[in-house]
Amino acid sequence: QVQVVESGGGLVQPGGSLRLSCTSTGATLDNYAIGWFRQAPGKEREGVSCISSSDTTRQYADSVKGRFTISRDNANNMVYLQMNGLKPEDTAVYYCAASEFRHCVLLRDRYGYWGQGTQVTASS
Repeated sequence: QVQVVESGGGLVQPGGSLRLSCTSTGATLDNYAIGWFRQAPGKEREGVSCISSSDTTRQYADSVKGRFTISRDNANNMVYLQMNGLKPEDTAVYYCAASEFRHCVLLRDRYGYWGQGTQVTASS
């Protein structure tokens, strides 16, 4: 069974950049669509970006388009979320999740495997 592990969060000033990484144990991620979700205090968990298993499709939430880029390196079992131009409203716990459906859809119930989350804070 795949176990998802994300890393790369931290504290940055507004306008700064971070790159989140997602990998796995138990099974590789190449047969899974991968989604990034985030949850701010007192808010629902929301979809940020996803990428299909074969990297033919990528999607972004409107709030991050033009600033965030998702990518995957199946040879090294890694998925990345490059976040540029971070804003205070991007502050949240970010989760990597894997979906057996292989297609990129930003719906929480399509993802059966979740990481523990990594904190991203954009603040001066």
